Amino acid sequence: MLDNFLIALTILKFFMNNVLFLLFLLPAFTLAQDKKALPTVSATPSVQKVQMHDNAGAFRFVEETWDFKEISQGIPVSHVYEYENSGKEPLIISQVTASCGCTTPEWTKEPVLPGKRGIVKVTYNAAKEGTFTKTVTILSNTGAPKYLTIKGDVVSNMDAPAHQ
Repeated sequence: MLDNFLIALTILKFFMNNVLFLLFLLPAFTLAQDKKALPTVSATPSVQKVQMHDNAGAFRFVEETWDFKEISQGIPVSHVYEYENSGKEPLIISQVTASCGCTTPEWTKEPVLPGKRGIVKVTYNAAKEGTFTKTVTILSNTGAPKYLTIKGDVVSNMDAPAHQ
């Protein structure tokens, strides 16, 4: 009789362990399924991919990084990046964004024909002293974003040379 009781207890224990295991797995599978159904939202703006082809417009910048060296705190400085459309179709910039509010981009708004030039002007107004690196992102009909960088060292107004 004791043997039957121990067998029944072992079966019951096995059954309970498996049921508990399944009870813990069921919510995990349910949550995994629910997450797949939810739309995902990116923290960064999406870049719309454009189908590239051999004739597409293409940037050829004179330089892609500009070092202001030392600049005065609170006095805006600018750099003009020049580029040529080295592609076979007009180059159209749809958007230029800066990595922070202290950097302001301006750019050629009309299409740049093959072999012609355009500009992206970047103005930086430093609020605090120290080393900085800022990025400007260009979205266009080339199919891939282009990145320009400015950098330098902000010093107090009394210590810095004048920049134009």
